[in-house]
Amino acid sequence: MLWDIDHTLINAGGISADIYATVFHRLIGHRPAKVAAMAGRTDLAITTETLSHHGIDPTPALLASFTTALAEAFASRSHDIAARGHVLPGAHAALKTLAARPDVIQSALTGNMEQIARVKLTALALTDYFDLDVGAYGMDGIERPPLVALAQQRASRKYGDDFTPSNTVLIGDTPHDVRAAHEGGARVVAVATGATPAPALRLSGAEQVLEDLTDTQRVVRSILNA
Repeated sequence: MLWDIDHTLINAGGISADIYATVFHRLIGHRPAKVAAMAGRTDLAITTETLSHHGIDPTPALLASFTTALAEAFASRSHDIAARGHVLPGAHAALKTLAARPDVIQSALTGNMEQIARVKLTALALTDYFDLDVGAYGMDGIERPPLVALAQQRASRKYGDDFTPSNTVLIGDTPHDVRAAHEGGARVVAVATGATPAPALRLSGAEQVLEDLTDTQRVVRSILNA
């Protein structure tokens, strides 16, 4: 199982845009006029677009400096995530129930870079339900679909099994997640816990759509049957 994080499992308290703006100011010397849209996108894409919007060449060296500063900033504000953020209703029970099954491996497929994903999940006490070593993250690529195969390859190397569309399920809250699953090689369960309502998720091609994660048995059944 590959879980998206933000607005699928957690709300991090709305600090992401502020951290991006703070890091931009520190490295570039002024506040950004605009931070790129974040929902469903990778940190690599967000950082690249934000810099480009301001006429700044997103060189590999600058991207490395920017994303390192982002990771450090999120780590320094983990207490804010714990205080201001929260686990979405039903998420804890769903993760716990799935983690108890010997036939399930749970990891993350998220736009967050790995360091930030770990900070968020640790701050909200969810890390123990995941094998984050076999996930795929926001610095692994600009687009999300190739991240599915990357996570499958990492899991295959660690566990020795083949991970294919028949046994890989992606759970997320945006059309980007749906596209990542369909193009990347996974089944998808979409949840309308973010900004995209259920009808729009269905229009994006999601075969299974849940309003939220509060009905644990339905969530588990939907994921296992996907």
